[in-house]
Amino acid sequence: MSFEQVQLIELPTIHDYRGNLSIIESGQAIPFDVARTYWIYDVPGGAHRTGHAFRTQHEFIVALSGSFDVVLDDGVERKRFHLCRSHHGLYVPNMMWRELDNFSTNSVAMVLSSTLYDANDYIEDYSTYCQALKDDR
Repeated sequence: MSFEQVQLIELPTIHDYRGNLSIIESGQAIPFDVARTYWIYDVPGGAHRTGHAFRTQHEFIVALSGSFDVVLDDGVERKRFHLCRSHHGLYVPNMMWRELDNFSTNSVAMVLSSTLYDANDYIEDYSTYCQALKDDR
């Protein structure tokens, strides 16, 4: 994988005096059909969540509340993306190492996944991840 596929996507938003509404539709604003949604919350401010990659799963990550950073690594280069707006999300393709850190207090990270949960899809060791990249090339 490379950073060419990673995208910061602005979601369609309806502005209204009663409050704004942002929309995520499978296969529309994001480039996959959603199979699973989960969220990460009650992370202590400034905390770091350990990294991993997925063999097949694609993700779309949104900061519903507060802010945090998504650190991506393709085995060659690392880039940091700061998420802080609920109408922006980050598309993360499969085989991209990712870590979440720099959480603000009371932040909520929502993750839309292209697959159902599968423990065998996770690569949780960075050296194993780098080896898998070499094997795929």
